[in-house]
Amino acid sequence: MTRTREAAFFDLDRTLLGGASGPVITEALRGAGVIPDRPIPGENLVYRLFDVVGETLPSMLLTRQAARLAGGWDRAVVQEAGEVVAERLADDVLPYARLLIDEHHAAGRLVVMATTSPYDLVAPLAKAIGIDHVIATRYGEREGAYDGTVDGHFVWGPGKLAAARDWAADNGVDVARSWAYSDSIYDLPLLSAVAHPTAVNPDPRLRVIAAVRRWPSMHFDVPAGVPKVAGVEPQRALQILAQPALFPWARFDIQGTERIPHDGPLILVGNHRSYFDPLAIGFTIAKVGRPLRFLGKKEVFDAPIVGQIATAMGGIRVDRGTGSDEPLKAAAEALDAGEAVAIMPQGTIPRGRAFYDPELTGRWGAAKLAKMTKAPVIPVGLWGTERVWPRSSRFPNVTNITDPPTVRIRVGPPVDLKYRSLDADTRRMMAAIVDLLPAAARRHREPTAEEIARALPPGATDPGTPEDRRRPGTD
Repeated sequence: MTRTREAAFFDLDRTLLGGASGPVITEALRGAGVIPDRPIPGENLVYRLFDVVGETLPSMLLTRQAARLAGGWDRAVVQEAGEVVAERLADDVLPYARLLIDEHHAAGRLVVMATTSPYDLVAPLAKAIGIDHVIATRYGEREGAYDGTVDGHFVWGPGKLAAARDWAADNGVDVARSWAYSDSIYDLPLLSAVAHPTAVNPDPRLRVIAAVRRWPSMHFDVPAGVPKVAGVEPQRALQILAQPALFPWARFDIQGTERIPHDGPLILVGNHRSYFDPLAIGFTIAKVGRPLRFLGKKEVFDAPIVGQIATAMGGIRVDRGTGSDEPLKAAAEALDAGEAVAIMPQGTIPRGRAFYDPELTGRWGAAKLAKMTKAPVIPVGLWGTERVWPRSSRFPNVTNITDPPTVRIRVGPPVDLKYRSLDADTRRMMAAIVDLLPAAARRHREPTAEEIARALPPGATDPGTPEDRRRPGTD
């Protein structure tokens, strides 16, 4: 058979899943009556250790002996236990793994689960999550019962690569052109054999190898580019620091956080008054305890240090000059993974007189994203952030601790969108935001020259209000 196809090989434990499948498999086997009801002493400790450090030689030696211990088990009973495993673990497959499986399918590649676990216990799970083939350890069988041997390769280390090559030869796949994803240093043979290796939630030794060989490293529970340290992403760690005492130069008046769902896809839309706005929204959602992905201008991501931080926080880069839909696609992918995404529909902070215009005008991006995903849209009204970080300043005013300004944040109910007109839905979002602002925000007034200056970036001139720019003779 001519090898023309490509495949994507996914490990199971600590890769497709966040931890070990062992506890669920053991429980299913106990439920099927093939192993004793009483737990083995230290069993839970072994699984917890695996979740933290991954595979070890002692644990894999025990796994290798499992075939002998399974001798005499009724295979049909174990296969039924495998169906139970699939029911319990299918929803635990990490969100970005599911999206990546879909991407490989869309590219015409075969998707394969490659795991040391027994075939009969994991094949139903692979089918449940849309994986095409399974390479797993198969137990020898005689007259419907396991005979205590391994039939073929023990799918671990070099044995996993050998099993993958045998499968590839039978299915017209070129391993050398393929993809592989694993957490374990013991999968180094397979990772080294493919064109596109990726270390997923890597154990300490694989993390070093991946860095030396410049392999991509990622986690399937957070967007690409977001690192994790000791299993925690940076934004989660910073949320612990979102305490008023640590911001003595600002006070926060926050209401309505009970309207923010604790999980599931979510679009937060807010008005834009200051570079402090993202921090204010981040401070707000920290009270709910979930991470937030911001769409931000490319200039933020291109800036030294700040850009790396923005990427590490899961930010989504927007280059408005290109008109590309890629940022919206990335945001839609995050929403498909159950993330919360924040957008400032105004796009940029208004300048000069326009800063004081009570009529807020938004761009279509948020409405288009909502129409694409049908994710709920929650409005956030911000007021006072410009006093913490004025438009005219390159840095926030962190010295004002004797009389700090109050940042007023209000979270509203979901916006009732119709998905028929992007213009109309954008107006609905902006109106919902305005309704959350204080009465002063809705009054027309002529700002003073000093106020106009504070609402301009350093060195900029006043472009006027939208009405001014529509008059003849204005720029």
